[in-house]
Amino acid sequence: MAAIKFFADSGLGGAFDIDMAGSGLGFYGSGGFGASVAVGSYQDNTYVTDANGAAQGPQANNVKWTHANSGELTGATNLNLQDIPNQQTSLRVRFTHGSAVQVQNVELRIYDRVTITVGASGVTTKAYETLHPSAVQTGLLGSGAAAWTTPAGSGVTLSLAQSPGESGLYAGNGTTSTRQDTIHDWYVCLSARPDSIGSKTQYGMYVSLEYL
Repeated sequence: MAAIKFFADSGLGGAFDIDMAGSGLGFYGSGGFGASVAVGSYQDNTYVTDANGAAQGPQANNVKWTHANSGELTGATNLNLQDIPNQQTSLRVRFTHGSAVQVQNVELRIYDRVTITVGASGVTTKAYETLHPSAVQTGLLGSGAAAWTTPAGSGVTLSLAQSPGESGLYAGNGTTSTRQDTIHDWYVCLSARPDSIGSKTQYGMYVSLEYL
């Protein structure tokens, strides 16, 4: 049986099943959980939380947008995006199937939690897929894109690697793998910026794919 699950990755204790610990990820300011993010700025902390961002769950890795080609990791390390290892991203998307299959046309959207063609309301999101299975930040660049994407409904989407296999080990450059596996993993950095004051609850993520 096919299934897609979402995990929050954390250097504080591994990966947390978001379905078990909350409904998604919430983005907060420098004061930690519950702290507001200034309008026009990007988050300093990421947590698993409920649909309203009010219930504190496990803390996730945080990758903050700093430049089109770089991000600041938890601990104030600013890195070229291609230097960020898979294990230091905030989100792992996992597809499972009862038999080994290939996956293709994998797409991540940010939407308003009503219609997947409509972008989130009042917030801008930067997204980046890491293709860097090495645990070392520097010295071995990943093969992912050079810059963040700004997904918004169906207007702009983030294409994810085809057939990356378990732990993303077979992703290659994201377009050439034909790996058949029962597990496929994608690793995504997410950074959010409020465009106006107030909590942003018309804000969701949607992942679709084909398998064969």
